[in-house]
Amino acid sequence: MREIILINVTGKDKPGLTASLTGILARYKVTILDIGQAVIHDYLSLGILVEIPTEYKSSSILKDLLFEAHKLGIQIRFSPIEEELYENWVAQQGKERRIITLLGRRITAKQLSKVAAVIANNKLNIDVINRLSGRVSVNKTDSIQSACVQITVTGKINDPGILRGQLLKIHADTGIDISFYVDDIYRHARRLVVFDMDSTLIQGEAIDELADVAGIGDQVAQITEAGMQGKIDFKQSLTQRVALLKGLEDKVLSFVAQNLVLTDGADRVVRKLKQLGYKIGIISGGFEYFGKFLQKKLGLDYVFTNSLEIVDGKLTGKITGDIIDGQKKAEILRTIAQVENINLQQTIAVGDGANDLPMISIAGLGVAFNAKSIVKKNAQRSISSVGLDGLLYLIGLSEREIRQ
Repeated sequence: MREIILINVTGKDKPGLTASLTGILARYKVTILDIGQAVIHDYLSLGILVEIPTEYKSSSILKDLLFEAHKLGIQIRFSPIEEELYENWVAQQGKERRIITLLGRRITAKQLSKVAAVIANNKLNIDVINRLSGRVSVNKTDSIQSACVQITVTGKINDPGILRGQLLKIHADTGIDISFYVDDIYRHARRLVVFDMDSTLIQGEAIDELADVAGIGDQVAQITEAGMQGKIDFKQSLTQRVALLKGLEDKVLSFVAQNLVLTDGADRVVRKLKQLGYKIGIISGGFEYFGKFLQKKLGLDYVFTNSLEIVDGKLTGKITGDIIDGQKKAEILRTIAQVENINLQQTIAVGDGANDLPMISIAGLGVAFNAKSIVKKNAQRSISSVGLDGLLYLIGLSEREIRQ
């Protein structure tokens, strides 16, 4: 009968510790079945699952390990594992896993405990917890910070919608952003990201800025909000708002473009994704002038927006060509994916309004950013407590990788 032992090591970390312990195992020709290590504030937790060769007695190996642990000033514990239990554990590999990501300015014990309770109540098991964000200073409390923890869970989920609703309630109660999605091969193979423009890549709505110049800001803002909430059809909303701009001189477009403010983290996320080889685009119900302006400023690959009709240097109050609404956004995303010869599961779509839901729903990673309630409710991932660069955590990058 095979002898399988789980070795747990804890204590102050130091260089050469793992080498010393595994050196002993090597002398006895031990097989490593599994291994995992984590270090928090220089405190080590190391687990090694081993199979003892039949020609050696485990007592000799464990005695040598205990002696070495004493020399190193660490604690070591041994747990025998029944072969049947081990084989049952092995049989579980390959089963569906899910990722739950907590994202905010800081993560509190209350937030984590609520998420952990939901995980337990749904009979899921936590396999791994990783901190993706950088270490946080307790002294520099005035600095802008982001905190991100990624939890890997396994277990059968009868209704993912119920779990998602429970996590959404925690977001509403505590303010922490919580994303929940399947851990599959595409999570590490994204190749294309598209952003909505207004209130996503830039702060505010460009059409509202135009309306302010024209002196009709309140009227246009009310229609904009109704459209983003999904209370009126986007095409109807856009047509009504553009009609109110009739007679506005086209030079105002340049003035507004020069004063556009990028969303917090927008420049950082675009720069990093470009470094990683992503194709990046805008798919927006906003206007071409501003989309092209941002394309040049950020070095984007694609821009699909609506075009304002201009005659004799003035806006006519009309849109030229087909209006890009929600369904059109989804069609464009599919087209770009085909052109780039990638699977839709390799795409990311980020937006804030109801008209973004169609492209968010078909993308491999759909993200509601500072979104209206209807969008958060229907999107699997949401960012509202940190900047747009929080997207980098959602694709699994650590702060160390982001800074490279």
